[in-house]
Amino acid sequence: MNFPEGLFTSVWAFGAFMPLALVWLWCLRTAPWKRLSDSGQLNVWLGTIVVLTLFWSMKAGVKPGLNLHLLGATAFTLMFGRQLAILGLSAVMAAVTLNGAAGWEAYALNILVTAVFPCFAADLILRIVERYLPPNFFCYIFCAGFFGAAVAVVSTGLLSTLLLWLAGVYSADLLFSDYFPYFALLGFAEAWLNGAAITLMVVYYPHWVGSFDDRRYLNKM
Repeated sequence: MNFPEGLFTSVWAFGAFMPLALVWLWCLRTAPWKRLSDSGQLNVWLGTIVVLTLFWSMKAGVKPGLNLHLLGATAFTLMFGRQLAILGLSAVMAAVTLNGAAGWEAYALNILVTAVFPCFAADLILRIVERYLPPNFFCYIFCAGFFGAAVAVVSTGLLSTLLLWLAGVYSADLLFSDYFPYFALLGFAEAWLNGAAITLMVVYYPHWVGSFDDRRYLNKM
C-alpha cells in the first residue's frame, strides 16, 4: 500500500486515473451532502480525515510498495457511507503524498486500492449483515465493525499483492511469502481498532455513525 513514485509503468500509473475520475464523479453526484451541512457532522468528517492521515503516515515495510498501515476505511464507511468515505480517504492520500510517503504518479492506483476497494468491501459486508443477520446490536458491532474491518484489510492486501505481481514489480514467491501473510496480522489489529472505535461511537455518539439505526438494532433487543 502507499505505492511510491516510479514503481509502476506509465500504463498502470496513468491508466488508473480514468476509473478514479469515474468513481469521483459518482461520489460527487450521489454522496449524502446534506449530512455535511451540519457543522458538527462536517467537523467529525474532517477530524476523521486528520486522524487517518496520521495512521496512514505510520507504516512499516522493507521494500518500495511493500508497506503496511492501518486503513480505517471500514469505520469511515460505517460512519458516512461509501461516497463520503472515498472522498475523505482521497484527501487523506493527498496529504500523505504531499508528506512524501507516496508518489503523485501512483496517486490514482493508491486511491483505487486503499480507498475505493476497501470502502466497497466494507459496504458489502454491511449490506450482508443487514439483509441476512438478525437486527441485533452485537451482529452490527462484531460482523460489520470487527469482521468487516478484517475482511476489508485482508482483501485489500490481496488486491495490492496481485497488482504488484501482475505489473511485474515483484515476483509471486516474494509477495506471497514475505508480504501478503502479514495482512492477517494487520487485519486482526484493524478489526479490534475499528470495532472498538465503532462501539464507543455507537454508545456515546451514535449520531456520528450514519449506518447505525437505533430503531433497528436497539428496539429489537
